[in-house]
Amino acid sequence: MSLEAHKGSAPKALRFAVITISDTRDASTDRGGPFLVESVTGAGHTVTLREIVKDERSEIEAAVRRAVAHAEVDLVLTTGGTGIAPRDVTYDTLRGVFDSEIPGFGELFRWLSFREIGAATILSRALGGVLARKVVLALPGSPKALRLAMDEIVLKEAGHLVAQARGPVEARP
Repeated sequence: MSLEAHKGSAPKALRFAVITISDTRDASTDRGGPFLVESVTGAGHTVTLREIVKDERSEIEAAVRRAVAHAEVDLVLTTGGTGIAPRDVTYDTLRGVFDSEIPGFGELFRWLSFREIGAATILSRALGGVLARKVVLALPGSPKALRLAMDEIVLKEAGHLVAQARGPVEARP
């Protein structure tokens, strides 16, 4: 099947979970989560689950597992915790949780980011993966980086990613 055919058969209206990962943000100070919600809904999708969790491995893993287990979630977005600071544990946590990784997501994000911020892009550990046949994309906390990821990658490929992660109907549990 051609790329165009794959994309043409992909779901158009998706249901997202948005999880903010931060030790310092709450509902009144979080900027990344609201940006993602606005971006997702502005593109005609819905946000069916929204959480804020601490930069703790157990909290991150539990939140992501809750999201993928939720019947009304097609794709999970996290924001925050993808840097290299000692408290940034999202990358290491999710790498240990994913059934499989989507290496091209982080690679493409860093390549696009390089055009905007130069070599500082090496500090980003944005990553993507599949867990229980659902796509999970871990994004930085910076609104500028979120805009880049959403506009140039996520919203363009979300339906295609979801369709591929689900697999053919006969292969689904």
